[in-house]
Amino acid sequence: MSILRNAAAIAKGMSITLGEAFKPTEVENYPDGKGPLRGAVFQERFRGKHQLQRDENGLEKCVACYLCAAACPSNCIYIEAAENTEQTRISSAERYAKVYNIDYNRCIFCGYCVEACPTDAITHGHGFELASLNATNMVMRKEDLLVPISTGLPHSNREEAEALA
Repeated sequence: MSILRNAAAIAKGMSITLGEAFKPTEVENYPDGKGPLRGAVFQERFRGKHQLQRDENGLEKCVACYLCAAACPSNCIYIEAAENTEQTRISSAERYAKVYNIDYNRCIFCGYCVEACPTDAITHGHGFELASLNATNMVMRKEDLLVPISTGLPHSNREEAEALA
């Protein structure tokens, strides 16, 4: 008698499994949605690929203070500083980040670097397609992280910022 009950329970479980297996799947509208995000919807608190911000003049906000690298628990941020000159002005401070790399093989997207930055130079963007089959592609350089120069800059500052970039 217990064998019949066990067989009935197994048959009931398999019927539910088979019923679910042949139902049409319900998926989000990614990756075939409309717009630049192709159907992906983000919350405001989403922590995606980092972005290095620029100020209103198109100059980089990063002053190479190393606070983001010091705050990083996974040690994935590497910075080399250089001095600004009167001829070459990259940031509005005395120094700028000549090299700014983030190793996404190690990054845990904790946000400590964003909190530590005194100039709000580094922020989390909404970039989420970071997967790669090659680990060397996961090291993002300064050029990959900088936001594009805004077209709303005054004409002289825009040309200077484009020449420096």
